Amino acid sequence: MAFHEVSLPARLAFGSTGGVERRTEIVTLASGYERRSTPWAQGRRRYLIGSNLRSLDDMAALTAFFEARWGQLYGFRFRDFADFKSCGPGAMVAATDQAIGVGDGVRRTFPLIKAYGDQARDIRKPVAGSVRVAVNGVEPAASAWSVDTATGVVTFGTAPASGVAIRAGFQFDTPVRFDADRIEVTLESFDAGRMVAMPLIEVRV
Repeated sequence: MAFHEVSLPARLAFGSTGGVERRTEIVTLASGYERRSTPWAQGRRRYLIGSNLRSLDDMAALTAFFEARWGQLYGFRFRDFADFKSCGPGAMVAATDQAIGVGDGVRRTFPLIKAYGDQARDIRKPVAGSVRVAVNGVEPAASAWSVDTATGVVTFGTAPASGVAIRAGFQFDTPVRFDADRIEVTLESFDAGRMVAMPLIEVRV
């Protein structure tokens, strides 16, 4: 996927609406019972942005960002303020937040994941400087490991010993793209000044 490692400015993202989306295929059998299945292994995220624009400067910033992404062509980072941490939105990130694997004495790479009950979400866009790691509950020296913020993979210099629990805490962005190649702007004049009204822009993973 063509992707730019840039984030939609927070002032443009804040006030967006949306969240996780699932697809369920339902077939009603001759017996009257239903058979339900899904073609998606993980949920997708869909957001509507643009409702929080309050000035011509905000409109210009969103237009410039849209142009720089070539419309739908290049993906980008989006901050979902309802779900952007390995912990709850109001809690502090801890190195023990999420289980990401168990050492076997050979494996050195561990992708970041976030669990939602028995479902796990791949975290591919962690925020630089936010990732913390714990090996059997203890944070190793920073020189002992690294994280690729473009893929969400943690790499240890030396493979963790067999049986040790690997956990991590982090902030993350959601990789998205615009869902249309066009935005339309409506300008309305009021006695109090000029109001900018922009239709909601849809972005999705």
